[in-house]
Amino acid sequence: MNMGEGVEWGLHCCVTLGWLDGEGPVPIRSLAAWYDLPQEYLKKRLQALARAGILASAPGARGGFMLARPPERITLMDVVTALEGGAEAFRCDEIRQRGLGAEGGGFDRPCGIARAMRRAELAWRRELAAQTIADLMADNPANGTRTRKNYVRLRD
Repeated sequence: MNMGEGVEWGLHCCVTLGWLDGEGPVPIRSLAAWYDLPQEYLKKRLQALARAGILASAPGARGGFMLARPPERITLMDVVTALEGGAEAFRCDEIRQRGLGAEGGGFDRPCGIARAMRRAELAWRRELAAQTIADLMADNPANGTRTRKNYVRLRD
């Protein structure tokens, strides 16, 4: 499974926005500076999260991004799907039924490789769907305290 760096960026930004709940919209320039990321690329990732209903955006000079729903209702799978799409990671093209290896048939059962890969992917998706942004926030509450304290300095 290979996910783009935008997933990491999106998850970190969601956690940060969860910790900054009550601060109003957080400007894209602040989030980009916070993580030393290219602002335009980060903006595209956050806009994708907004289109998916994970983030809300506010336009204008005082605009920015905030969580669109409580962190307890945003799963890691929500973020991954919004940024990477929901396509299956493995696609079986039934190559076992082509070429010389296909002679003699005997393909009445589903491909064992496809079944194994599907089980693994379902387990991965279930695990991501079981974890929320709130869970990540709770894993390290000291980071939340530090984030709120440092954001005041960044904002001023």
